[in-house]
Amino acid sequence: MTTKPPAKRACESYVEMTQIVLPSHSNSLGTAFGGQVMAWIDICAGIAAMRHAREITVTASMDDLHFLAPIRTGEVVILKAQVNRAFGASLEVGVRVEAENPLTGERRHCSSAYLTFVALDKEGRKVPVPPLIPETEDEIRRYEEAAERRRVRLERRKAPRNVVSNRHGPVEPSA
Repeated sequence: MTTKPPAKRACESYVEMTQIVLPSHSNSLGTAFGGQVMAWIDICAGIAAMRHAREITVTASMDDLHFLAPIRTGEVVILKAQVNRAFGASLEVGVRVEAENPLTGERRHCSSAYLTFVALDKEGRKVPVPPLIPETEDEIRRYEEAAERRRVRLERRKAPRNVVSNRHGPVEPSA
């Protein structure tokens, strides 16, 4: 049986990374592809998850991803991630995305998301992650809110999903 790792402070998982939006990251409107932003979010959150778990972590879900403002070609993207809460072998990571005009320094909030990661050993079996110690008011708030988000996620997993319909009827996602 695997022993439970010692608790870790939330701030130990903090990650801040930057990217510049190049033409290859952009659509015909000169703004970043949503899928590119999602990939950067996943990478940033994955680093935070691994910093906390000190194990291999894989993305289990991304939810509540909202694009609030476009990110233009030439702007700098700042991604900030931190573990919000740990649940046995899984953890929730919150990510905030900002765009910065590199000429003026002006920043704006462009996107936010919550991701769930699962810690795995080298054979692909789930392993426990350290419990999280929230210290600041914001960390405590995010810690408490994460429990409700997890409850909703678990409920949502039980619901039947018809994600695509065609002329033959609903197409069920594979399990």
